[in-house]
Amino acid sequence: MGNKGFTRNRIFKNNLILLVALISMAQFSFAQKQDSVTEFKPQGKLWGLTFGDYAYKAKNDTVGDGLGRGSNQYSKMPENAKFFQFRRVYLGYNYDMLPNLSAEFLLAAEDEYYPGSIGNQSSTGDVLTNNKFAPYLKLANIRWKNIFKGTDLVMGEMSTPSFSMSSEPVWGYRSVERTVADMQRTFSFDQGAALQGHYNTKNGKTSYGYNFMVGNGNASKAENDLFPWFYADVWAKFFDKKLIVDIYNDYTKIDWNTANDTNTDVYHHDRRMTKLFVAYTVPKFTVGAEVFSNTLMGDVTAYAIVNGVNKTYYRTTVATSFSLFARGRVYKDKLGFFARYDNYNPGNNIKDVTGIPNVISYNQAPTSTYDPTNKEQLVILGFDYTPMPNFHLMPNFYMNTYNTTLSAKDYGLNPKASSVAGADIVYRITLYYIFGKKDPVRY
Repeated sequence: MGNKGFTRNRIFKNNLILLVALISMAQFSFAQKQDSVTEFKPQGKLWGLTFGDYAYKAKNDTVGDGLGRGSNQYSKMPENAKFFQFRRVYLGYNYDMLPNLSAEFLLAAEDEYYPGSIGNQSSTGDVLTNNKFAPYLKLANIRWKNIFKGTDLVMGEMSTPSFSMSSEPVWGYRSVERTVADMQRTFSFDQGAALQGHYNTKNGKTSYGYNFMVGNGNASKAENDLFPWFYADVWAKFFDKKLIVDIYNDYTKIDWNTANDTNTDVYHHDRRMTKLFVAYTVPKFTVGAEVFSNTLMGDVTAYAIVNGVNKTYYRTTVATSFSLFARGRVYKDKLGFFARYDNYNPGNNIKDVTGIPNVISYNQAPTSTYDPTNKEQLVILGFDYTPMPNFHLMPNFYMNTYNTTLSAKDYGLNPKASSVAGADIVYRITLYYIFGKKDPVRY
């Protein structure tokens, strides 16, 4: 308890010092703008969006426990399922209180899945006890603009540096699918504080910036551990802002415990992700690539018998993924196309687990979307019909394939291991509309 109390006090003092320093730096900037406050009229804007599908699941992966592999939206649904379903409903409000002070608020209802819905037994979704769709608080923050030149201070619940300034806006089709890092549950929003900088060169043809954030690492939920999540993102736009380069990194401790006995390794558990995003975009088309490497120290628990004694090992895994996408026009601003391919391998060093002498089994990674047994490949193809501004109908094809990272002799170490490749194949017509805000896929 003494060490934990000391850690809590140290974290509190460090955060307090940081906040005082930021406020001190901002005082001069704030004082300079007092004259303009009397001329300013506060104003707000209501906005919202919705997307969902009519979907038909043509094929189902049934390896392992019969419910299939993976943890994505169609992983546990049976073959021949046909359904209408909302995947996201937003209602937001942005309010400018002063020339340099604004607030953001967003209610969201997402992933309308619950135990037993169309065969789904793994996700509770955003639903009430009677299984009706329910909103939750996703964003609630205040932005102090130009706390120093070119940089805003944001405090509260906000979009994280993972997606908000580059990959998701450039991909533009969150209504069809998350980005590859988001699919593996890197937080897209969190509670904390951030410094967001944006700068332009003199000719205005190049811009660059950064986004540094410290958060709870628990999205919209209350903090439940002593370990903050650190996010860092730097980006630049070149060649008249056609070429975008973005480098992202995050780090957090997950657990940090000593061994319980002499037959157990010391258990240190953390994650470290590095991500690179590159895209080229012009009015008629956009192409891009996103690549990440995520090191999960101590994420797999393996068991072996050594000299007749059961022994526990904690092993580090490395997950890598790359995503390639293209989108563009087919006919004016009425018809477009999109295509994407993801390759995801969470078991690059699975031999560090299976190579333990006399190993008898291992547990799926505590970070559940990073089970090192199964690698995946995602293909998305579709058309975007926009009969009127801010309204889209998008017929599309979704296929996620699964295969094992284990060799044949190691299948018995994990119940989900199999030499049989499987796939979730879904045909969809996606409906998407937005109001009160810029449409990210309008050319």
